[in-house]
Amino acid sequence: MPYKYKVVELREKLMGGKMSGDKLEKVLNEHARQGWQLKAITSTEVKGRVGPGGVEGLLVTFERAI
Repeated sequence: MPYKYKVVELREKLMGGKMSGDKLEKVLNEHARQGWQLKAITSTEVKGRVGPGGVEGLLVTFERAI
């Protein structure tokens, strides 16, 4: 069965200044309602739009059948 994947980038700033479990849970539930299943969560440094540095963030990978 073929699958489709979606990667969502969550920056610390978008999650209320810290990695909030409540905010992450909301993102997971929103995607679950659309038929997406969590495949992986990866901690990463997300590049900012300004300057050479980045902020801590998460890459959340979802999968669903096509």
